Amino acid sequence: MQAIARDGIVPFLRVFGHGKANGEPTWALLLTAGICEIGILIASLDSVAPILSMFFLMCYMFVNLACALQTLLRTPNWRPRFKYYHWTLSFLGMSLCLALMFICSWYYALVAMLIAGCIYKYIEYRGAEKEWGDGIRGLSLNAARYALLRLEDGPTHTKNWRPQLLILLNLDPEQNVKHPRLLSLTTQLKAGKGLTIVGSVLEGIFLERHSDVQNAEQNIKALMGTEKTKGFCHVVVSSNRRDGVSHLIQSSGLGGMKHNTVLVAWPELWRQSDGPAGWKGFVDMVRETTAAHQALLVTKNIDNFPTNQERFAGGTIDVWWIVHDGGLLMLLPFLLSQHKVWRKCKMRIFTVAQID
Repeated sequence: MQAIARDGIVPFLRVFGHGKANGEPTWALLLTAGICEIGILIASLDSVAPILSMFFLMCYMFVNLACALQTLLRTPNWRPRFKYYHWTLSFLGMSLCLALMFICSWYYALVAMLIAGCIYKYIEYRGAEKEWGDGIRGLSLNAARYALLRLEDGPTHTKNWRPQLLILLNLDPEQNVKHPRLLSLTTQLKAGKGLTIVGSVLEGIFLERHSDVQNAEQNIKALMGTEKTKGFCHVVVSSNRRDGVSHLIQSSGLGGMKHNTVLVAWPELWRQSDGPAGWKGFVDMVRETTAAHQALLVTKNIDNFPTNQERFAGGTIDVWWIVHDGGLLMLLPFLLSQHKVWRKCKMRIFTVAQID
């Protein structure tokens, strides 16, 4: 008990980590004595035995599960010395423990598993991170690697296509986002589905601006949390903004999890020919997006876009379908209408028909 408390894994047990100067676990012994006294006061071995059996069996079950996972994941620091050890032995031991729990008492087994699940979620939510790592995280990384390799097998089917967004944000000198409503649009458009990468470019040299990169990422992630945008943040440093945007368009994503759509705000100083906010830089970005076979969404007056807390009681979403784009202009308003902000709005389609 004292060792668990000193590890800080379960925060509310920290008080039991204190003891005498010689290391005697005084508070832990008092807690153990109290638990034993409760068992004595119950005065029924038939009632106490199943409870003890459940937690002993659960302890052995999780030990076997941890050994099997460490072996299957080939964790470098897991080196069993038993010559004939195999992960199937641990899996067999785990299965036997689980079977014995339900054979002894199925309702006690369910209660014990519920308690163990609550303790795990509490440790995950409040517990301190430790240097020995997390087996579940290793399992998640392995599953993610397998899924990414499977995505490389073939192109995405038309029925499964949806915009995987790369949002290009502009930052002010204090690394704050200039147009936060871009993330509001992203949340309403994506609703947590698919891939979202929020990127930005800082001009300069990375060795001199690495602290600004960390500050910018913190500000962007904080805004993503406020806007409930689920995705990844990527800030790069480049000698000029044009090259940085080009790097993001080319290299964002991993394997099959790459963006197919770029979302940007309309350039502020588009009448100027020079500068990162001028029309030349914007035209170059359009050409690079086209060369990469990606869709481009340009928002104008994005600061007037509704927030995620607003609700429209009516109205329409107007679609001006001027050029055949494969259905993207039809898909975007439909995705917006799935969000609570636009759910009560109707869609109107305007098109131009050519008369022969």
